[in-house]
Amino acid sequence: MAYLSGFHAIEERIKSGASCGPLLVAKPGPRARELMDLAAAKKIRIDRVGAAGLDRLAPDHRGIVLEVEDGGVSAGITLENFLAGLGERRDVLVLVLDEITDPHNYGAILRSCDQFAVDLVVSRRRRSAKNAPIIARTSAGASAWVPDAEEGNLVRAVELLKEQQFWIYGADMDGRAVHSLDLTGRTALVMGGEGGLSRLLRERCDGIVSVPCKGRVDSLNVSVAAGILLYEVSRQRGSGTARSKPGSAGGSAKQHKRSRDD
Repeated sequence: MAYLSGFHAIEERIKSGASCGPLLVAKPGPRARELMDLAAAKKIRIDRVGAAGLDRLAPDHRGIVLEVEDGGVSAGITLENFLAGLGERRDVLVLVLDEITDPHNYGAILRSCDQFAVDLVVSRRRRSAKNAPIIARTSAGASAWVPDAEEGNLVRAVELLKEQQFWIYGADMDGRAVHSLDLTGRTALVMGGEGGLSRLLRERCDGIVSVPCKGRVDSLNVSVAAGILLYEVSRQRGSGTARSKPGSAGGSAKQHKRSRDD
């Protein structure tokens, strides 16, 4: 059981239609009353409680808390089911998160995923950030919308993506500038935590991509880097920009059907 206390997190969870409730309210202000009206319209039970009760459940509450059973993230699916449902879709974007353990970073990444139309987030079971209320608040409610698949073995997950014609790009400082690569088509970006990409995942990437920087600090925060990379994918797909895939000549790679020997 988890309790969402951020206004945006509560609003987006209710709007998503996912199971939730009751909505627990103590001394509601104008914003809380709006959420009560939304909950009533969605036939979600509303309970009036004392402020002390909310203090025990969610110390950072602002007079209103939503109870959720699944931790406040979008309904989990399996990678296999996601891939089976793709059919002939060509432009598909998957984000693989390796060792992202800070819930604030995880939530910020999910917010960017929602804004830039990521089709699926794949994270490592048991070793990723799991503080659902912080994730929901930091993502401004986007965690209720972005599909998230937890996998026990991310190397196997990447192999499954390759079998379905995905090109895999790991993010690291020593990679090629993001704007120099073709990120259209079926693309998966792999983001690592503070320690960078794990060796086995890096070895399975088709290329390593970076955000060109000129600052004195070593690197960007992972959530900031993820947002920039996802924006570039969105920009290329919106404008029809095409660069070359690793190991291919010119734009012809856009029509190239990958094989395991690439």
